[in-house]
Formats: sequence, structure tokens, C-alpha cells
Amino acid sequence: PPPHPTLPTLSRHYIYQLTLPLKLWSSPHYRKGTYSQDMRDNLRNVAVPWTGVPLSAFCYFRITYLLFVALALPALQIARSFVTGDRTRVYSLLGRSLTWCELWRINCNVATLHSHRFGCEAEYGMENKWAFLEACESEGVPVSPTLDLGGVCVKHRNEEGGLGIHFYRSAREGGDWIIQPVLRNAEWVREKVGDDGPLSTFRVMTMSLASTRPSSPAIPSDIVVLSCVFRAGRSHAMTDHDSVLFDVDVSTGVVGPGTTNQNWYKVLRPFAGPLVTSASHASAHPDTGAPVEGEKVPNFEAVKQVCVDAHARLLPHIPMVGFDVVLTDGVEGGVCLLEVNLSCNFFRGSFDEAVWWEGIGKVIEGGV
Repeated sequence: PPPHPTLPTLSRHYIYQLTLPLKLWSSPHYRKGTYSQDMRDNLRNVAVPWTGVPLSAFCYFRITYLLFVALALPALQIARSFVTGDRTRVYSLLGRSLTWCELWRINCNVATLHSHRFGCEAEYGMENKWAFLEACESEGVPVSPTLDLGGVCVKHRNEEGGLGIHFYRSAREGGDWIIQPVLRNAEWVREKVGDDGPLSTFRVMTMSLASTRPSSPAIPSDIVVLSCVFRAGRSHAMTDHDSVLFDVDVSTGVVGPGTTNQNWYKVLRPFAGPLVTSASHASAHPDTGAPVEGEKVPNFEAVKQVCVDAHARLLPHIPMVGFDVVLTDGVEGGVCLLEVNLSCNFFRGSFDEAVWWEGIGKVIEGGV
């Protein structure tokens, strides 16, 4: 069973999941060859705040990960409590008052445990963007459209001599590239991020109550919508990875205050950002000045429903799924999925932690 039986259940589960990378270090991973490789690849652009040290640096050897969890992580949590003056942050040592990054890593660890224990290879295969698009098209789930081309040739308009020319073979023909038309933000989103803002998504997090009974089908009532965040992209950014994160109330669709987590992305830039993510909140988009907080997301029920349907039909036994949803003029109905994330991130969205921990606990207790 999970360690420390005298501790509260939440704390036992939190401590246990911290040990999972050590247990599953060399185990096959649904996205990479091993879980340790997945950690190295996906943490290389995330740094310990204020230090510039990429988190991937602690994932090359079991001993470095163990030292980080046993020494560095508690030290950082205690330092955060002193910097903020909020002594309750020390409780993160036992699974409370966690940062967005810690929540994300819990989801990653539990997803890896679940895949190791229950299999579900076809469902975890949806992490492949092309497999997910094909499954959505087959099941009639609204998804960003692709172009039925064998490939494309892209040329620079002013280069000669065989320079500035690139060929991309389509995934439809066994290549590596998904060729799609560029989607445009719907009017409501454009009003917030401006015409020069990137395609801006809604990260909708859902949880399946059927995750520990993989032999049984799931139904829509098994899927719980945990959170939603509007990632309002910054002016001239290529994608909404550079964005303000506006929390959205999943029951009403009303947008809450915006925040950011950019201090975690200052890789190899020591002292470039604060140790603690700013507690200040934005009510308007910083580039356009357009009010966002207090606004109601149009067609929000459809935004939630497409995620519930996709989780129930395509990924019924995956514990947690992060869907990237867009409001766009480019598809029928104005709502579609872009992609799915199975090692998923709340992006600082608010959610019912009791419900989430209950789902985490079911996987841990069923997967030990």
C-alpha cells in the first residue's frame, strides 16, 4: 500500500506519487521509450523559478531525481512560504497548496502508473496528434480540419539555386507532417486578443470515473469537467503558449481573473523571474485592453460537451484528459478540438480538489 499509513489519505497519495518516477524509471512510456526519457524531454523548457535550472537536469539519473525530491523540493517549498509570508505553503510538503507545476507532475505520474497497470494502449496512443485527428474524424467528433494532400512544397519567394525550398510529406501518406488550414479566432476571441493575436484555446480538463474499470464501457455521465482556462494569446505570438491564463467557471462559463506562469520558463536565465509566481491578477488583456474578466464565454455548453463526448467515446478509461478547444469561424458549429493531452496541465485553473484527489486515489489504490 502507499507509505505512511498514519498520514491522511491525501498526503499518503501525494508522497506515493512522488516515488513513481523511481519505480517506473525504465518502464516503457506511451509517449517515449521510457518514463525517464519523457521527463527529460518535457521538462527541458521548464526551470526552477529564479534559478534558471531546467527541471530536466534532475531527470538523468535516479539519484538526482531522488535528491531533488528529498532535499531540493522541500527547500523550495519552505522558501516559497517565507517569501510570500504564507506559512500554509509548507503544507505542500503533504500535498496541499501545490503549484501548477506540481499539479501537472502529479497528473503525469498518475497517467504513467495507470498506463503501466491497465494498458489501454489504443487510448494512450491518442497522444499522437495524427491518431487523435483520425479517431475524431472517424467518430464524428468536431476537430480541426486537415487538407487531403500527399504533401506540400514551400518555397521562399526570393531565393534561388535550390535554396529556400522545403518539402513536407503528409501524415495521410505516412509522413510526419499534419497539413491543415490556418484557423481564425471567432469574433468573441478576436475582440479580446486582437487581430494579431494567435489562435487562442480553451484548456478543458476532464476526468473519467471509469478509469479503473477498463473492461467496462464509459458513458457521458462518467466524465467530469474539472476546469477550464482561456489562454488569451499575446500580440504577435505564434501560439497561445505565450498567453494570459484566464480561469473560467465550469458551471457558468463566466471568465475569472487572469494570471501567468512565465516565471517557470526562464531556462538558463537565473534571477530573470521571481521565485514565486505573482499573485496579481489581470481583468483585461494586457495588449488590447479589452475586458475579459466577468465576460461569459459564448457557446460554452458546446465547448464542454465536445470534450465530454470525446473523452467518453475515444478515451473512456484515461484518468485525466486536457483538451485544447477553439472557438473559430473555420468549422461548422464554431467549436472544435485541436488536440488532446494525457499528461495534462491545469494551467492554474481552479477545480474541485476533493474530486480530483478522489480520482487520483482510485488509480493509485488500484495500481499499487
